Amino acid sequence: MIKRMWPYMRPYKKYLFISCFCVITETIFELVIPIIMADIIDVGVANGDKEYILLKGMQMILCAIMALILGVLYARYAATAGQGFGAELRKDEFAKVQSFSFANTDHFSTSSLITRLTSDVTILQTAISNGIRPIVRSPVMLLTALVLTFTINAKLAIVFLIAIPILGIGLFTIVSKVGPLYRLMQTSIDAVNTIVQENLNAIRVVKSYVRGRYEEEKFEKVNNSLRQNSEKAFRTSVWNLPLFQLVMYSTIVCIIWFGGNMIFQGTMKVGELTGFLSYVLQILNSLMMISNVFLMLTRSIASGERIIEVLDETIDIKDLPNANATVQNGTIDFDHVYFKYKQDAEEFVLSDINLHIEKGSTVGILGGTGAAKTTLVQLISRLYDVSEGEVRIDGKNVKEYPVEHLRDAIGMVLQKNTLFSGTIRENLLWGDEHASDDDINWACHVACVDEFIHNFPKGYDTDLGQGGVNVSGGQKQRLCIARALLKRPKVLIFDDSTSAVDTATEANIRNGLATLTDTTKIIIAQRVSSVQHADQIIILEDGKIHAIGTHDSLLENDSIYQDIYYSQQEGAGL
Repeated sequence: MIKRMWPYMRPYKKYLFISCFCVITETIFELVIPIIMADIIDVGVANGDKEYILLKGMQMILCAIMALILGVLYARYAATAGQGFGAELRKDEFAKVQSFSFANTDHFSTSSLITRLTSDVTILQTAISNGIRPIVRSPVMLLTALVLTFTINAKLAIVFLIAIPILGIGLFTIVSKVGPLYRLMQTSIDAVNTIVQENLNAIRVVKSYVRGRYEEEKFEKVNNSLRQNSEKAFRTSVWNLPLFQLVMYSTIVCIIWFGGNMIFQGTMKVGELTGFLSYVLQILNSLMMISNVFLMLTRSIASGERIIEVLDETIDIKDLPNANATVQNGTIDFDHVYFKYKQDAEEFVLSDINLHIEKGSTVGILGGTGAAKTTLVQLISRLYDVSEGEVRIDGKNVKEYPVEHLRDAIGMVLQKNTLFSGTIRENLLWGDEHASDDDINWACHVACVDEFIHNFPKGYDTDLGQGGVNVSGGQKQRLCIARALLKRPKVLIFDDSTSAVDTATEANIRNGLATLTDTTKIIIAQRVSSVQHADQIIILEDGKIHAIGTHDSLLENDSIYQDIYYSQQEGAGL
């Protein structure tokens, strides 16, 4: 995983290396202090030499000050390296998500992607910011202190050869058990985020149906699951501390016992034992830091694997090497098209679709719920790729066009209208960021936005709030239509995009669209009145084309169209 993540650290490797150097140098200064202290006891105190004691004391103070300065520098550069790494990783992960097709997005839940972009990245960058010190310091301190203890008294240092393997075996057991628990804990965070996101998005529905208690119970269930999984993970990892304390105190007791006997036997001095114990504490402290590092790395690996799953997701819709065609007219053909969302699905969502749509024409699509109307139009802009057959624009397979150009040439007003936080103007400019005021006024006139825009004191500069909460459903639909019109697309697709406007306004929009003679218009609707003036109307049933014709021909010959038309006429008469 380190090899996979290193490119994101490369811009900040200078700060990483500087912080490592600061830690190593700081550790050396700290390790010198016990040697000086031993000299003070064995030479200065033993001989009553005050000048020697004062000189060595000044050396200890100097070492402590240098260690302090280096520690401050480490904190600064380690934070820069960690936060920079996190920013680069988050940026690349977000860019990868932006390149996802609808099929790629279906592999991850929205809440999981949010967790992988935030919580998982934060865990990694925190591991770097807080982990460089123990990762670098602990091995240096451990090895140096071990060498010095063997230098002071090799026989007494043998105690470590017993203590360290015991601690290592225990740590390995803990880490092997806690790793899967950390991954399960992050998955539980995904579930909590799902409930929170769903509840906040639908807060008006929740309050309208007085289902607050029900939502609280749903949240309590996933929240308890997160608590239980977190408790399991931390309950396992917390064994690290008592294991370390058991080994540490046992080691200290053994060293004091054997060292005291050596002093009585005259084979060891008091100052040597004092210095030895200082190094013992540093060795044990370094072992403690190493054990904490392993636990931190275990959690980081779990988060890193989740991030890599996103980064390594294979993009199933991308430009072919020779994709350089441009959309000129907007003629559309479906040639024996079959489609299913998953390759291993038993049935096709769309089956044997053969269809010709002439440039500049208006086509209506009707059908019951689940007839795959939305799926059909999503194949045109390659939001999904066909499973079999071809979709062609201007006689060329849609795969021969660059994806960005293809989607830019197609204006699509989706079934779910989405506006972003910001002003009305900023949302409209999504269609064309260079659009002039005249262009905006034209698009808003065709979409009947000009019927209500004057009701806002700031006009186009009115802030919409998050998700367009300051406008009604019908106003939101008209703004989305105007945004698509600003693209001046060759193909314009309405996916049930006028369902929230009244029939008079819909008729005005339809009249405005009729002036776009160079634009191919595809209208998915539930109301016959929305499509009865179309050049041709397509009836979809169970993912297959049931009938194609004009309003008059279908009304005369097709039973499904007759049922839809007369049921709506009766409903209008009630």
